[in-house]
Amino acid sequence: MTERKIDAVLFDLDGVLINSFECWYQAFSKMLRAYGKEELSREEFEEKCWGPDLRHNLAALNLGEDAARRCVREQLNLIELIELFPDVRAVLHRIKEEYKLKVGLVTNTPRENVNRIFEHFKLSNHFDVILTGDDVKRGKPDAEIVVKACERLNVKPEHAILVGDTETDYQAGKAAGCFVVGVGAKSAGDMQIEKLDELCTKPFSLKLF
Repeated sequence: MTERKIDAVLFDLDGVLINSFECWYQAFSKMLRAYGKEELSREEFEEKCWGPDLRHNLAALNLGEDAARRCVREQLNLIELIELFPDVRAVLHRIKEEYKLKVGLVTNTPRENVNRIFEHFKLSNHFDVILTGDDVKRGKPDAEIVVKACERLNVKPEHAILVGDTETDYQAGKAAGCFVVGVGAKSAGDMQIEKLDELCTKPFSLKLF
């Protein structure tokens, strides 16, 4: 692997730091029932909706802002279904304190939901910048949120790593110019890991950091 200077690590939220799939699936299902739409199976939801921003998913169903707001409210009521993945705090702490890198969050999840989740798990202090779907005009897979985060951190995208779990993350990261690490078997990236703590144990980390 070619060595490169790394100044920051950007993380997606859902599927990377937290297991929120069931929470979002149930919220989406409740919203669909409220609008008389046919519900999706978990497999269909994962294939069609997991990754792209909510409004993109709703537009495909001919639903608009009212439906988006309802889905967000439903998700806020299901926060207890969310699980923090193991070693998240340890990994974030090590990246900041040991590797002395800046840390950012880039998620399509709305700001209110992110705030509630971060409050619930006490994560805010681990991040130098937090950007949500409400902070950009175009969510991932567009590169806007990644580029904006790098600007806020005063780093070049080519000197940042984006850690994500979907093709959407990969497309956004590569369009911005980042090195992309995919988490999980179904992820896409310049390199893939199974669990987040491998960020600090894989040999590539020594070359990148």
